[in-house]
Amino acid sequence: MLVYFVPFFIALIVAYALTPSVKKLAIKVGAVDRPNARKVHTHIIPRLGGLAIYIGFLAGVLYSMPMNHEMLGLLLGCTAIVCVGIWDDICNIPAKVKLVGQILSAAIPVAFGIQIEWLTNPFGNLIILPEVVAIPLTIFWIIGFTNTVNLIDGLDGLAAGVSFIASISMFLMAVSMNQYLPAMIIISMAGAALGFLQYNFNPAKIFMGDTGSMLLGYTMAVTAVLGLVKTAATIALVVPVIALGLPILDTLFAIIRRKMSGVPIFTPDKGHLHHRLLALGLSQKQAVLIMYCVSIVLGIVAIFVANVNYKTGILTVAVVLAVIIYSAKRIGILHKTTNSTHKD
Repeated sequence: MLVYFVPFFIALIVAYALTPSVKKLAIKVGAVDRPNARKVHTHIIPRLGGLAIYIGFLAGVLYSMPMNHEMLGLLLGCTAIVCVGIWDDICNIPAKVKLVGQILSAAIPVAFGIQIEWLTNPFGNLIILPEVVAIPLTIFWIIGFTNTVNLIDGLDGLAAGVSFIASISMFLMAVSMNQYLPAMIIISMAGAALGFLQYNFNPAKIFMGDTGSMLLGYTMAVTAVLGLVKTAATIALVVPVIALGLPILDTLFAIIRRKMSGVPIFTPDKGHLHHRLLALGLSQKQAVLIMYCVSIVLGIVAIFVANVNYKTGILTVAVVLAVIIYSAKRIGILHKTTNSTHKD
């Protein structure tokens, strides 16, 4: 285990050391986040903090691992998604343009052979996927995770902290399955996220912006696929889904809530979990800490499910989902919402 501490601390230290300089750069190029009716901060805050996460991550990975075909595909893809994020943080590019950038970025590791080429069914047999299925499925998977972290980036320190917790869960799973390459990648990302979190926790001095949120989701998605390639175990994909269950379910609940209200699913509202916790009278710090705790529980569940038989895993997930749905109803996440014209 000691070998993994080196990339972790390199990434942490580099990200921490560079964040103040990135903050100055963000102000200089106009990459700032302005308050509006749906945002909880009340003054202009520089974003682009994801650039520090990216450089820290690169430092940890490149110091600890030799370059190979798969690593090159991952790092080129990460660089591409960071470029899209920087462009968006500075210029606020249209959603369609950003989606095209995400698709192209997702296609890079796929072109290097990192693909969901097979799955396992409950009876242990491999289901081989033809390229016509594997390629679009992998791209869809990567884009989905790329946007998942972005959707939870609503409170100081929330996205960085939840991503750190999810990364640790994935790391522990990778180590238990003797997946050296995925473990090194994800522990480097965990270190970079934690280093940046020192400046991003409430009261935030800088935001990660789309540069950071997309990079975090992207890296976890590609690393999960890489784990699948190395082990032929579908559980490599299940762990990040459960570990990132908080933003995934929050998004699902938002879609259900808006459907119930008869409004388009992309219509923004103040019904997300962090909005509801603030409405209950909690401070930003309290709300974030509660969501950290939920993420830790989900991370533990992910690791547990990965190490038990199929039936026990399904039962565990069902019980956890039932508790989450009940809690969501209690705090109003699934209540009908009123329309809003503000950008989400």
